[in-house]
Amino acid sequence: MSLAPLQTTPAAGPLAGLKVLEFSAIGPVPWGVSLLADMAAQITRVCRPQAGQPSKAADTLSERGRRDVHLDLKSGADQAQVRALIAEHDVLIEGMRPGVMERLGLGPADCHALNPRLVYVRVTGWGQDGPLALRAGHDINYIALSGALHAIGPRDGPPTIPLNLVGDYGGGGTFMVIGLLAALLRARSSGQGCVVDAAMLDGAVRQSGVVYERLAQGSWRDQRGVNMLDGGTPWYSVYQTACGGYMAVGAIEPQFYRVFVQALGLDEAALPSRDDPANWDALRQRFTQCFLARTRAHWSAVFEPLDACVSPVLSLSEAPLHPHNQSRAVFTTAADGSHRAGLAPRFAPLRE
Repeated sequence: MSLAPLQTTPAAGPLAGLKVLEFSAIGPVPWGVSLLADMAAQITRVCRPQAGQPSKAADTLSERGRRDVHLDLKSGADQAQVRALIAEHDVLIEGMRPGVMERLGLGPADCHALNPRLVYVRVTGWGQDGPLALRAGHDINYIALSGALHAIGPRDGPPTIPLNLVGDYGGGGTFMVIGLLAALLRARSSGQGCVVDAAMLDGAVRQSGVVYERLAQGSWRDQRGVNMLDGGTPWYSVYQTACGGYMAVGAIEPQFYRVFVQALGLDEAALPSRDDPANWDALRQRFTQCFLARTRAHWSAVFEPLDACVSPVLSLSEAPLHPHNQSRAVFTTAADGSHRAGLAPRFAPLRE
């Protein structure tokens, strides 16, 4: 089955008519704005004048669905143009260090004087205040101070970097969109805009909220690789197979665990009780031996029809070719045949 072509958002998308003014940035801002563009928001991006720069592929997340306006914000004429844009847009999104927009005369107070209904969204790593507010940083730094980085990785090794998903996109871009939409609802009902302060540090901590709650309750240990959801339990872990590939096991509930051990060819009654943590290493050794005896293709075929919460670990090039991902068009293809992330979330009319 061939992949569907790259989708273009219909004019009837859920955010059709919403006008968003994006100040060019990196990381969570273009990623979050791409979600708004996919939902049919009208995006105008303010970029610095950069003559001679090569054009980027229009279907990349940072480019698609935007109309670029190149302005020098220190120029009087261009300042007048950006102020006119602010007056006619519903949302402004910026990802500069605290104080930069104010020095340009485009801080929240200046912009709300032009447009009282404006939702003014600020995305930073450390937040608008605090000792580190003006300090440089990247995703890895924000999640380091959140506690999340410490909690991810093997118990006998260093923390594992979870790409830039937890800080940039989860903590920054996702919470940016959540805050933006909430503030927009309020602005449309009250006529008053507000400032949304989306900090990647804050978002990373909020994503870790359940872990902190369990830590306070005594049901989570402040150590990597020894807890339920961090690979500490042998039934929620990743196992290598004979071919060098891996299988992901998430057989938490007893009914799934039962199917899981049976599919491995083991007798649950003959295994050490999984309720006693003292038995976890022995169980892990048994499961490791089983998986190493066969290839990933073998185990994928065994577990595919079973409700055992076991899946093959696919590479970036393999994932778009999986039958489920193809059937659902989870990925799309660009003109050059490369894969792109599909639309998420999706929308459909209610049916009687």
